[in-house]
Amino acid sequence: MGRPRRGVRGAGQLLRWAVLQAAWAAAMGQVRYSVAEEAEAGTVVGRLAQELGVAAAELVSRPLRVVPEGGGGSLEVNAQSGALLVRSRLDREALCGPSPRCALELEVVVGKPPRLFHVEVEIQDVNDNAPLFPEGAQNIFILESRPPGSYFPLEGASDADIGTNAALSYKLSPNEYFAVEEKVNDEQSKSLVLELKRALDREQSQVHELTLTASDGGKPELTGTAQLVISVLDANDNAPVFNQSVYRVRLPENAANGTLVVKLNATDLDEGVNKDIAYGFSNLAARGVRELFTIDENTGEIWLTGHLDFEDRKLYDIKVVATDKSAFPLTGHSTLLVEVLDVNDNAPELRVTSLSVPVPEDAPPGTVVAVISVSDRDSGANGRVSCSIGAELPFRLVGTFKNSQALVLSEAVDRERVAEYEVVVRARDGGAPALWASSRLVVPLSDVNDNAPAFAEAVYTVFVRENSPAGAPLVRVSAWDPDAGANGRVSYGAVERRVGERPLSSYVWVQAESGSICALQPLDYEEVQVLQFEVSARDGGLPSLSGQASVQVFVVDANDNAPVVSPWGRGLGPAWEAVSLSAGAGQVVGKVQAVDADSGYNAWLRYEVQDPLSAGPFRVGVYSGEISTSRALEEADGPVRSLVIVVRDHGEPALSASATVSLSLVESVRAVAWESGPGGGSGGAAVDSNVSLLIAIWSVSGLLVVVIAAWVGVRCCGGPAEACGAGEGPAVCSSGGGSWSSSQQQRQSRLVCVGEGGAKRDLMVFSPVVPSSADNWAAEKQQDATPNPCGTSGRKLSVYQAFPA
Repeated sequence: MGRPRRGVRGAGQLLRWAVLQAAWAAAMGQVRYSVAEEAEAGTVVGRLAQELGVAAAELVSRPLRVVPEGGGGSLEVNAQSGALLVRSRLDREALCGPSPRCALELEVVVGKPPRLFHVEVEIQDVNDNAPLFPEGAQNIFILESRPPGSYFPLEGASDADIGTNAALSYKLSPNEYFAVEEKVNDEQSKSLVLELKRALDREQSQVHELTLTASDGGKPELTGTAQLVISVLDANDNAPVFNQSVYRVRLPENAANGTLVVKLNATDLDEGVNKDIAYGFSNLAARGVRELFTIDENTGEIWLTGHLDFEDRKLYDIKVVATDKSAFPLTGHSTLLVEVLDVNDNAPELRVTSLSVPVPEDAPPGTVVAVISVSDRDSGANGRVSCSIGAELPFRLVGTFKNSQALVLSEAVDRERVAEYEVVVRARDGGAPALWASSRLVVPLSDVNDNAPAFAEAVYTVFVRENSPAGAPLVRVSAWDPDAGANGRVSYGAVERRVGERPLSSYVWVQAESGSICALQPLDYEEVQVLQFEVSARDGGLPSLSGQASVQVFVVDANDNAPVVSPWGRGLGPAWEAVSLSAGAGQVVGKVQAVDADSGYNAWLRYEVQDPLSAGPFRVGVYSGEISTSRALEEADGPVRSLVIVVRDHGEPALSASATVSLSLVESVRAVAWESGPGGGSGGAAVDSNVSLLIAIWSVSGLLVVVIAAWVGVRCCGGPAEACGAGEGPAVCSSGGGSWSSSQQQRQSRLVCVGEGGAKRDLMVFSPVVPSSADNWAAEKQQDATPNPCGTSGRKLSVYQAFPA
């Protein structure tokens, strides 16, 4: 089977992401379970994976994880089955205290891509706490004169359970004097009292010891007991009476120490010492009351001496007593209810849990980055928290469940633009003034190969002297990839094409690591004038990306070709039989033609007679090669005059060739003999011909020259650019010193191109100024001292100039 196409695979990933988004949105309604508080470890709370639509086979690639671990790690998710299990003992009273409802709120993360779900596990109460009295024994003093039907307050028991498991009932050990009863006051507050059923007689019995039993409503029920020690006192007819049965006070939780809470007032109808009253807290007062409040026993003033905290306790039920100072004191009872008012004194608390960090730069919007849990110990508006982040960030907050929010990606991100984001989450409560809290989260982005290498220049241009040694560097290309790691590691190579009949790889080599381009062989200007090719830069990503740039190597001509004199007698030049003695001064009697395969100054030819003294009445044009008379001819100048013509170019150093011309001075027309050779040869044999034949030959030759000149003019000056390949080289223009040699018009040259389109003819006519030999020597010495990136020991190419196109 073939590999799926990239577009199909991207569409499948997008469809899967949309399905996960829909499942996440459907799961926002929350999953609820319940479990008994004393359930054994390993008890299955619920089939969580099944509820969330995650198959068991997917749990390896998409594991479930509880964030944060609820109940201090009391619950966990089984990695194989995806079930929510009890991990350790669940104690409802330790987790939720006296709250009537106890539930653990869990946030479950399904991985790859991470998605957030909410689970609520309600802890059901079991009857695991027996009723407990604050004191094992209670001492009660009762005057023998108290009538039946009198009530005496008792300290009841407490049960840490809730509901029916905490519904207490009391019973007293069998006796004929007392009974126990629960009374409900107008504040719907229950109080336990001891009821006197029969008159006491101190002389008959001074102490009654009874057992008070408290039973809860659980099945089976649990009980707790306390001992009641009732002492019968001698008569003190009237006990003190408070002016209020219940005192109600409201204090803000930030009330300062020393604040007056209330002033109690009680009266006693007795006289004397039995009327004097001392105020105090009842022995039944809740623990910690004496740490927060103090009472003046003489005035009945109660002062605040500690710190109130609404979040710890909202209401204080304080039992107060007024006792007369009789030898057998009587006591009056009342209740002080202190309601604590909430003040915005707790700042919000933040907890940030990272999920998808680092975030891939191609992550789709909606990816969950972190879970933010907020809480505030205050209540009402003071505990209502709102969260916010910076407006310029590619993230947003999504409310998930109560005081939990998810930080999700809101737009596409680019690591090359911003490598990491610093997200400051601010939480603000609704108090006045509001309190703040903040948490800092660094979100780095991981790299994805989404940038192709880019060259510093689109076109690299370099000029190289021909015949430079093989292996020398031509130019170094450079590309940059903003990706990181292997995604940004660039390697270079030439795009293989053919240059004429040979592959590009036979001309140049590109070093993969550095981008240095080297010549594999000496370049010949007469064979290749322009070498143009493409260089590719490829990164190491999967899949890899690439970029290209063009390289143009212009070969600069060197004077490596000597002039060549055209052979005569083949129709390439006029053939002269003789020179008439009647020729006047300045008459052209012949012409030497030479060509040079080089170009520019190296092909600019100069003609001169080797021995001017032997030339006699003849001279040669310095740049034209025409042989003409310098004066009128005389018989003394004949009969035969041989001239050795030397042809030199303007190269450094100059190269030369020579030709020997034999002239016969006759009364009538005679033939001219020609001889040529690289070092100057002997004259050739003259060809006899009549004047008519000579005129016919001149006519045909002239017509041929006109046709050739017209064809060259059309090819060089008119029409569109010619295609690359073999063709006419550029014509050499005239200068103030004379005319250029026509050798460039007569020789054939090749313009080699690699790429699309025709050759650039404007590049052929440009001839850079060749430095002097001293300058060449200094430049070559400097290049010899430079390390060779191509790893060769030969001299480097003479590179004149490199600049962007």
